[in-house]
Amino acid sequence: MGQMMVRKQIYLPKRQNQLIKRLAKQRGVSEAEVIRQALEHEAESSTTSIRDSKKALDEIFAFVETLRGRPEMMSGKPVKFTREELYKERESHWFKSKGGK
Repeated sequence: MGQMMVRKQIYLPKRQNQLIKRLAKQRGVSEAEVIRQALEHEAESSTTSIRDSKKALDEIFAFVETLRGRPEMMSGKPVKFTREELYKERESHWFKSKGGK
């Protein structure tokens, strides 16, 4: 025999009840199977979100590590800059990405 099933009784708004009936008919499965599939889909997308968050955090840590190689960032003093310096720095990044200058 397959997996042991646990019976659950839930209350749904009429619209969701009609939606489950329609999806079950379209897919040729029971209404319970539609709900099980929806739960699996939700669990899977939550896991993907966590994996993506971990990847983003790893990228942030990697970036922070690159800052350790910049003496001006490790001096313990505030970095001072002018507006013009910022514009030049941003412009150079933009031109690099566009294949210019």
